[in-house]
Amino acid sequence: MSKPLPTIVRNHLTALRMLLVMTVILGIAYPLLVTGLSQVAFAGKANGSIVSSEGKEVGSSLIGQNFNLPKKNPDDADEAAQPDPKWFQPRPAAYPYDPKSSGASNLGPNSEDLVKAVEERRAAVAAFDGVDPASVPADALTTSGSSLDPHISVAYAEQQVTRVARERNLSAETLKGLVAQYTDGRPLGFLGQAGVNVVLLNKAVSEQK
Repeated sequence: MSKPLPTIVRNHLTALRMLLVMTVILGIAYPLLVTGLSQVAFAGKANGSIVSSEGKEVGSSLIGQNFNLPKKNPDDADEAAQPDPKWFQPRPAAYPYDPKSSGASNLGPNSEDLVKAVEERRAAVAAFDGVDPASVPADALTTSGSSLDPHISVAYAEQQVTRVARERNLSAETLKGLVAQYTDGRPLGFLGQAGVNVVLLNKAVSEQK
């Protein structure tokens, strides 16, 4: 009759078997089940809510992006990007809408740098949209907490209608209709404020003939 294994060895073998079983269940079977269900029930969201235009992937409805003019010298890192007047513009971002660098500026309300940046943005946005600086909405001057938010306020979207209509030779009423169409209501009906998804809005604008 063989001698029983020492208790410590039996305990380690039991732990190893449990590790293997739980790895198969939680590390393989469960992820495959959840992935399969998400692909069947929510394929678009599960794959990143990708936005396509004319058969080409142009972004995600969950992540904002810049709509700038091409640089005169693409290789010049010091050349500042200029907003393209043919597009609705997003809010400022501490980072260039880079998912790998999500975050805010971390500048507090008493920061002189923040006050200076806000005033510079106010003047630039007012001149770009042809409006009174005092009427520029707050979200046109400040970043979101993640610097990835694809939404702008309804007020900021409506402020830009005249410029985009002029640059694209479209009617203001058409653009106002698109702004209303791509306005998301308040989360849960009472949190925050309604916002316009500028990525989806610009996609719709590009499809206007």
